[in-house]
Amino acid sequence: MPQKISVGSVSKVDKFKDKMVVGLRLIRCSKNCRGYVYRNIFSGARQYNNGWPTNYFKKIAANVCIATGIGVSALTLYTLTAECKQSPQTEEKESTADAMKVQQKQLSLEETIERARDIVQRAKDETGSPGLVVGVSINGKTVWAEGLGYADIENRIKMSPETVLRIASISKPITMAAVAKQWELGKLDLDKPVQFYVPSFPEKEINGIKVNITTRQLVSHMGGIRHYRKNYLKKNKETDEKANASKNTGQKTKNKAEEQLTEMELDEYFITKSFQSVTESLSLFKDDPLVHSPGSKFLYSSHAWTLISAVLEAVVKEPFEKHIIKMAKELGMDHTYLDENSPLIYHRGRHYMKDKSGKKLINCPYVDLSYKWAGGGLLSTVSDLLQFGNVMLYSYQIPSSSSKQNSAKNSAVNQNNTVKPGFLKPETVKSLWAPLYKYGKKDDIFYGMGWFVNEENQKYGQGKQTKFCVSHTGNAVGGSSVLLILPPSSKAMDNPPKGVVVAIIVNMISINLDPAARDVAELFENYYLGQDESA
Repeated sequence: MPQKISVGSVSKVDKFKDKMVVGLRLIRCSKNCRGYVYRNIFSGARQYNNGWPTNYFKKIAANVCIATGIGVSALTLYTLTAECKQSPQTEEKESTADAMKVQQKQLSLEETIERARDIVQRAKDETGSPGLVVGVSINGKTVWAEGLGYADIENRIKMSPETVLRIASISKPITMAAVAKQWELGKLDLDKPVQFYVPSFPEKEINGIKVNITTRQLVSHMGGIRHYRKNYLKKNKETDEKANASKNTGQKTKNKAEEQLTEMELDEYFITKSFQSVTESLSLFKDDPLVHSPGSKFLYSSHAWTLISAVLEAVVKEPFEKHIIKMAKELGMDHTYLDENSPLIYHRGRHYMKDKSGKKLINCPYVDLSYKWAGGGLLSTVSDLLQFGNVMLYSYQIPSSSSKQNSAKNSAVNQNNTVKPGFLKPETVKSLWAPLYKYGKKDDIFYGMGWFVNEENQKYGQGKQTKFCVSHTGNAVGGSSVLLILPPSSKAMDNPPKGVVVAIIVNMISINLDPAARDVAELFENYYLGQDESA
């Protein structure tokens, strides 16, 4: 098939050739003109004036023709040279400008949502999750909330923003907000030994030396309390029983088996016993030795948050379960619940996992999460998680009433009831979101107090730039989640909250939603910043 040729564009080389031909023709024309004048006009003058007029006018004609030819040719060449120099630059500038316009084209909200939908759809498809629900807010207003797939496969009920699901470890930052409130009220001292509030919790020793565990250490996973793996207990026992080889062999085999299990295969994820109180649930781990000395190492522990809830319960003088739900209602989280089996909870989704072969989707077994309300026992919706994220963002950004610079302004504004105080003081939230301890092998992820923290960082010029944000992920039996808050800056500002909040939940076990949440947050931040520039 013949190639289609565009006739609408002419190359610079062709233009140069055409104009050069014109210039040469003008030179030739001036030469011919000179010859014509010499031969036909002035040749007759020789007959009457003995050659004098002929020679005289011949010189004039020659000079006129030569001057005309040179002038026209010079003008043509000058024009040609100027075009050759200027035209490519102009066209190059226009081309670059057009490219920049395309690159910097501001996406509409609909286009941003379409791209974000593709990101979460891929996250759902790649992991085989039955259903996914996502929500995004900008500056405190929800701009997108949508469900994909099924909340209940058997009954063909589709996922929606109203679906209530397990949020797993996002329960930790919610509990942290309750702890921080009592801390800033002066009712809770984070640096006192936990036994001051919970006398029933045994004192601990490391290598025969008494050590203290504080609430401050617990909220940053630095208390030495174990997580769900208990193989370290068997290792310690084996060390003490080296003389008994047969017994040690059996212990080693069992210990190896636990080490080979994935996180979500550990027995304590599948507890079915119902604990009547937070204090009773401490029995799962309170008599176990510490994994390490408090304050010396980071060890992620959901059990530590059960001890935190016992401390909080002693401070507020009411059951933790009642206090945390009451706080949630005060913050506008009307669809956040304890994950209890008996109560009727409308729009509650089902929870799923893969069978042992990893190929077939099955219903999750029954579990009772009363042993870890604070660390991973809450149900919620993406709308409630966005609400909580914006409560934290507002508290972080509201101008401090203690600031001399803003105190007069805040007083006048508060009198007009246009700006309300945050649930927490900005200084408190900054303490929670300060990067304290490095998390794992990743260079840019830290843990603060109840939150994962990404520092603002750029290692190389024009290289990857990490923006300051805070988040928490969650994994439970039949549920995975992420809540991410991306502030525009760390400074106080007018009309908070400012920034992007993203919440994603799936009804599938052990799914990493953090990369998808970061990509979605970046998309909506670009949209938000573009709106500000065009305003």
